[in-house]
Amino acid sequence: MTRGLKTGKFLLLATVLAAASGAAAQEPDKAGVAIELSAAEPAEGACKLSFVVQNGHKADIGKAVYETVLFDDQGQVARLTLLDFQDLPAGRLRVRQFQFPHTCADISRVLINGADTCTGDGLPDGACSRGLMLSSRAMELAG
Repeated sequence: MTRGLKTGKFLLLATVLAAASGAAAQEPDKAGVAIELSAAEPAEGACKLSFVVQNGHKADIGKAVYETVLFDDQGQVARLTLLDFQDLPAGRLRVRQFQFPHTCADISRVLINGADTCTGDGLPDGACSRGLMLSSRAMELAG
């Protein structure tokens, strides 16, 4: 639910090539990582973002960390941070939650800049960035 958002819209963006495919995180149509912004909820003066993530590769990802940018309601960078999605088993859904010291109303967009860390045996080069699929159930998606 998007209670507390001033604009009623929340944008999930990516600078990674082919990231704006719009495929749902539950059913990636090719090998890659799918990240879905599932919810943005107020949490005692903060904002809790919930992501559903699926590793579409045949090999497990041991550690996936994405450089992420939060934009304020004026469109300016409010926070640049690393989100540690931890391990992502092949073909399995995972839910990861992150809390930020901003109200949800103060966050207008979320930008996934790309993978900072991506480890695992048998993974192709760029496994966490190439074919990255982003979507949002919580708010409008823009790519």
